[in-house]
Amino acid sequence: MASATLNARSAAPSASRELLGELASEFIGTMILILFGVGVVAQVVAAGLGDHDSIAWAWGFGVMLGVYVAARLSGAHLNPAVTLSLAIFRGFAWKKVAPYALAQTLGAFVAALLVRWNYTELLAKFDPGHTIKSQFIFSTLPGNGVYPVSQWGALRDQIIGTAILLLVIMALTDVFNTAPKANMGALITGLLVVAIGMAWGADAGYAINPARDFGPRLASYITGYRHAWRDQYGDIYFWVPIVGPLIGGPLGAAIYQFVIARFLPTADPQAGRVLTEDEE
Repeated sequence: MASATLNARSAAPSASRELLGELASEFIGTMILILFGVGVVAQVVAAGLGDHDSIAWAWGFGVMLGVYVAARLSGAHLNPAVTLSLAIFRGFAWKKVAPYALAQTLGAFVAALLVRWNYTELLAKFDPGHTIKSQFIFSTLPGNGVYPVSQWGALRDQIIGTAILLLVIMALTDVFNTAPKANMGALITGLLVVAIGMAWGADAGYAINPARDFGPRLASYITGYRHAWRDQYGDIYFWVPIVGPLIGGPLGAAIYQFVIARFLPTADPQAGRVLTEDEE
């Protein structure tokens, strides 16, 4: 009994260390994602270098590189909508959902602060009043602050866009389907985000990630953008790119699980479930 108690006590620090590593991985991976994503928008908007395609490709590369950085330790969710969906459909531990989401949001927040600091001079020249003219560098707006899209239209867009994201991610990570081999999953996931940016970017800026939007929005707010929580109509908007992805992510994952995964040929009773390392 004493030996068992000692073993249990010695295992606890190991579990804590493992979780710490996972959270650090999510923090750094999401930070990498935002450094490239928000950084490219700042460069295009404030300096006029590049265009929408530059933005789409840099966001995709940011996702790819963030996944390569974080995948070994945490699985590289980099997005609370992904974490929630994996908890619902892939057996990810519910007790880790909130810590993962917090680490992702903090990573996005720190990255946005770095972008804000680095582009201080350009932003001051482009938009000295720190108005909505440059606010959308950091966080999304309905119709990108230009087109006549309502909050509900933006919410619809975020639900659909994140559903597409998770539906495809579930396929890309399903060993019973044609999942990418030889560590190509990160590259294909990055290309998925490029495609979403090119096809679903007009209505709401394709945040498709609560941490990606809220972290930079908070960073911009504390560095001079006093209207960061509102849209161009003056309405409270920050909730849209949080609620939309948290609805759309599980919706897309559910479509994959119940329309595709359940029909895949496998002897595993939980069709479509990714095998653990022990099971493999």
